[in-house]
Amino acid sequence: MNPVRLAYEQLKTYEGRATSAPGVGKDLVNEPMIRHWCEAVGDTNPAYQGSDAVAPPTMLQAWTMGGLSGHADRSGAYDELSGLLDSAGYTSIVATDCEQEYLRPLRPGDRITFDSVIESVSECKTTKLGVGHFITTRMDIRADGEPAGTHRFRVLKYAPAARLPKTDERPSETVDRSSKTAERPPETDERPPETVGQPQSSQSSQHPRPRRPRPVINRDNAGFWEGVRGHRLLIQRCTGCRTLRFPWLPGCNTCGSPEWDTVEASGAGTVFSYVVMHHPPFPAFTVADTPADGAGPDATAPGATAPGATAPGAADSGTASPYAVGLIELAEGVRMVSNIVGVPYDKVRIGMPVRLEFLCADEELELPVFRVAEGGEG
Repeated sequence: MNPVRLAYEQLKTYEGRATSAPGVGKDLVNEPMIRHWCEAVGDTNPAYQGSDAVAPPTMLQAWTMGGLSGHADRSGAYDELSGLLDSAGYTSIVATDCEQEYLRPLRPGDRITFDSVIESVSECKTTKLGVGHFITTRMDIRADGEPAGTHRFRVLKYAPAARLPKTDERPSETVDRSSKTAERPPETDERPPETVGQPQSSQSSQHPRPRRPRPVINRDNAGFWEGVRGHRLLIQRCTGCRTLRFPWLPGCNTCGSPEWDTVEASGAGTVFSYVVMHHPPFPAFTVADTPADGAGPDATAPGATAPGATAPGAADSGTASPYAVGLIELAEGVRMVSNIVGVPYDKVRIGMPVRLEFLCADEELELPVFRVAEGGEG
């Protein structure tokens, strides 16, 4: 359906309207939540510990959240605006960005109060996703009545652009036809027939396997991805205080030094925590469970589908199997997020020993993943 152009004056009437009644944080600012947050993100800054501790500024929104029970005092303004846009054909939504401003430190014992308004609704914009309106909400947060910070959250409500028929995304001239690629076992159907060594079925050629999204590589993490290309997992190390850190950052969280070098991870680790992704199904993340050396997956239970592998028929049907994503604690003490492979997704357990390997996601991309060590499933 083509979207209906709404009068901008009508949308602007929602600006300044409250999205909820004034709220009160369900808990005072407290040391246990600060400790859990710091452990989860690996932040060891001494300012967040001890008798004079303050809360990490980035926890600002955490003190306003309603938990599983939520907040029951929402106003109807935001839902009304969303319904108006839905009825005009702007039925999709995507979060675009958030901004936070910190006005004073939060300390254990502070009582948090807040209110939220629709700050702005943009004129109709044309984006790659489609035409739509950006909606910005602003939450003003106070601690014991004093302004403590501001949180802005922006979404795009849009009408999806018409999509062209799905075809192979890779230009033929960019396909690597080197002998190395040709020798790789035919574990996927996404390479041209002459590199696979077998004719592709008409069904698989009509439904090429989606490729994983490309990682965003910048000057702060380029060294990490260079290491991955050489099958090395590199961890940053501060040259000032010798603290290891991961993921890569431009400076040290402990002492603030911008100077660093790297150490290579041994590859050993354990599952510190994990989730199993069931929805939304995303076939690009369930590519065949094949290490970069082309050796193929280790043995798994007969008839089982290894995590990271596509279930029988999944590639043809367009569906994707659940897969395990783990927070892996490396032997060096830092943690990283990656896929857990080598056992069915429902057999993954906290404390399992794992070992680093590199997965061929496609002819251009290799990724570090962690295979459950032999005997680890038991």
